[in-house]
Amino acid sequence: MRVLIACEFSGIVRDAFLSSGVDAISCDLLPSETPGPHYQGDVMEMARDGWDMLIAFPPCTDLCVSGARWFPAKRADGRQQASIAFFMALANAPIPRIAIENPIGIMSSHWRKPDQIIQPHQFGHGETKATCLWLKGLPLLQPTDHVAGREARVHRMPPGPDRWKERSRTYIGIAKAMASQWLTA
Repeated sequence: MRVLIACEFSGIVRDAFLSSGVDAISCDLLPSETPGPHYQGDVMEMARDGWDMLIAFPPCTDLCVSGARWFPAKRADGRQQASIAFFMALANAPIPRIAIENPIGIMSSHWRKPDQIIQPHQFGHGETKATCLWLKGLPLLQPTDHVAGREARVHRMPPGPDRWKERSRTYIGIAKAMASQWLTA
């Protein structure tokens, strides 16, 4: 099994798959924050390299509804269309099993509704952060650890240069569920 983790600089999902004993590599335009197999560059350069599974976290800045007030400017200068095209390139990659993660946004109406919307509190983290999953050849992710508490920490983060990085990290419980459930699918 060869798994490509696209648009991941943290290494969280890659490391969950590596811990399961499979060949996994992360890919991002940024360097990896943690040691491990990582390709720094355009994921589309790697997407045709015979992968069994693609898990992608395309940038949501131009797609998610939390930024809707900036949509007119993003449409006018082409940023939103470029983000849609990248999302669709990942969705149409020649890989048999694909999961694409993004917040609630325009892809639900531009392309199709997500197959599933998950929350961190379903996977051991007492927080809310609605996360959409578009799936191809993979089953729905089953909750592993419902916990109390519904803190909206990511929504209340103060402005700062690394705010986008902190908001985009995948929760470890979700990463572990992906590795344990999707490798047996």
